[in-house]
Amino acid sequence: MACGLALCGFAASASAAPQPRIKDIVDVENVRPNQLVGYGLVVGLQGTGDRVRNVPFTEETLQAMLERMGVNIRGDQMRTQNVAAVMVTATMPPFARRGSTIDVQVSALGDSTSLQGGILIVSSLRALDGEIYAVAQGPVAVSGFEARGAAARVSRGVMTTARIAGGAIIEREVPYALASASSLKLALKNPDFTTAQRVARTINREVSGAAIALDPATVEITPRGSSVMELVSRIENLTVEVDQPARIVINEAAGTVVMGADVTVSPVAIAQGGLTISVTESPVVSQPGPLSNGTTQVVPRTRVEADDGSGASLALLTQGTSLQTLVTGLNALGVSPRDLITILQALRTAGALQAEITVQ
Repeated sequence: MACGLALCGFAASASAAPQPRIKDIVDVENVRPNQLVGYGLVVGLQGTGDRVRNVPFTEETLQAMLERMGVNIRGDQMRTQNVAAVMVTATMPPFARRGSTIDVQVSALGDSTSLQGGILIVSSLRALDGEIYAVAQGPVAVSGFEARGAAARVSRGVMTTARIAGGAIIEREVPYALASASSLKLALKNPDFTTAQRVARTINREVSGAAIALDPATVEITPRGSSVMELVSRIENLTVEVDQPARIVINEAAGTVVMGADVTVSPVAIAQGGLTISVTESPVVSQPGPLSNGTTQVVPRTRVEADDGSGASLALLTQGTSLQTLVTGLNALGVSPRDLITILQALRTAGALQAEITVQ
């Protein structure tokens, strides 16, 4: 646990780290990706596809595709397991132009066990407006693998999801005239009053009167004798000192704790200890004596050990204790991740922890 807490201690030296650029802490208005989704078939599988009699939509899709190619199989029973119905998803980057390619993800819908070696048949990708923005096709690449024998199986990764690098071609563009915009809004990824004002002041030092902070999350910029494109290119690499609230993020499921550099503690004493009970089963086989007409029995043997935490210690934290001192004190107690979460929540309840706690 000492190593885990030491990682948190790096936050104490955050002020000495290089300041981030404006482009790294804001999102530009309307400069965003768009999610695309489609439905298709992966063919060429080695018996690992959908059982078409169990997955009716795979059978119907295969029949419809073959009919469009002039093959009528209505009324016939298909028994192929070389085809799998899949969902195809992709992220269309901002300002993507017609003819450019994007990566796609392919995920099985039915009872297919593996997509390895398959080829995605041409599938249209649509946005939420229902329009087709891209068309995907190509051989799928599965990151996992599986090997099995009569009594054992080894697998790694997920065999029912795959990726096609550059597998979709953009057919429709998202219109947005950035060059003709008279103003533009910058959205802070982590809204903060102080950071928004610092961003505006930094921009105004570069271009006088070009920026104003509208709220903790938004800074509006207006070009002065230039275009919005030119203004953004001038300011995006400017560095800004980012302010952040004192916050502790706790993930109870994973036992992870992340503490910000501005976390402080009022005078408080902390004692850490607990009760640990260990139960060990060591069954013994009892054999009957010769000619005794007895039977072999398994006799249970249970060993129970208890540790009441009698070695627990007490740590004293003084007024205005910094994060580094807090980490050092908790390391001295030898607390586990679970105990650390309990201690931090108890400090917050006692009013001794000047920080916001977020539990995930």
